[in-house]
Amino acid sequence: MKAILLKEYGLPNVLEIGEVAIPVPNANEVLVKIHSASINDWDWGIVRGKPFVIRLFFGLKKPKIPIPGVDISGKIEAVGGNVRSFNIGDEIYGDLSECGCGGFAEYVCVPEKELSKKPSNISHNDTSALPHAGLLALQGLVEMGKVKSGQSILINGAGGGVGTLGIQILKSYGVKVTGVDSAEKLDLMKSLGFDSVMDYKKVDFTDTGEKYDLILDTKSNRSVFKYARSLKENGRYITVGGSMYRLLEIALFGSLIVLFTGKKLSVLIHKPNKGLDQISEFVEKGQMKPVVDGPYGFDKIPELIQYFGEGRHLGKIVIEIKK
Repeated sequence: MKAILLKEYGLPNVLEIGEVAIPVPNANEVLVKIHSASINDWDWGIVRGKPFVIRLFFGLKKPKIPIPGVDISGKIEAVGGNVRSFNIGDEIYGDLSECGCGGFAEYVCVPEKELSKKPSNISHNDTSALPHAGLLALQGLVEMGKVKSGQSILINGAGGGVGTLGIQILKSYGVKVTGVDSAEKLDLMKSLGFDSVMDYKKVDFTDTGEKYDLILDTKSNRSVFKYARSLKENGRYITVGGSMYRLLEIALFGSLIVLFTGKKLSVLIHKPNKGLDQISEFVEKGQMKPVVDGPYGFDKIPELIQYFGEGRHLGKIVIEIKK
């Protein structure tokens, strides 16, 4: 089968397109023929081996993951002897970040517990955009953020996958939502329902004096104290990614800030595929549709990971692997 191979850390141009054997599922796995995949921050980090903490898990000098890619949508081609949730021919999707990755290939073996049935009313291309970003938004805003009607909410990095799915989750809560991103993404953000938008190159939202009940951040590129001053009393700040230095700062000082101010600043520990059935329900009820940048061809994956890293994409970058 065709696959994207990661043999050394570096910029995405180190990736190679190669041929490897089709894997065979063990007793608790299924073999998935991948139709579509999408690009995430995971892929950008694993390919480069940055931040350094990635190397502690995936190999100090050389990557232990031979094939990157975490978000997939496809069809089951074979099942292991102990598999009970799925049958051959079922259409599925999921996030492979806790089971060895492997999404940038024609086939992958996946434990059945890491997959859910694909929503029936959207394409594989759209479905592959959902797992990672959709659950970061759901877990950040609803599970950890405890969003409530009437709140004022800000999403930083709102024009990417997390923000464009997050605003759709928030629509049913009766909240006011501000989105922050580059000027090129503001029209898209308005069309999705953001009540107000900011160009981060022109406005630093932490300097406006505006305060929010909840901030969901995908960038984490400012001081923890600047974030704290942008929260209302008992407000919550939750980050799902960004600068490792800033993430450590939040983890270190967050407990002190809540002690003295009541404002909660936290780093979300992503739980892959937890809540995926709820994402499917949103989609099947017509309450959520991902914004797709693409689909692009398989051989474009290395340059698309670079494109992702530069932050120029709208919504989720999707690759069509099998037509």
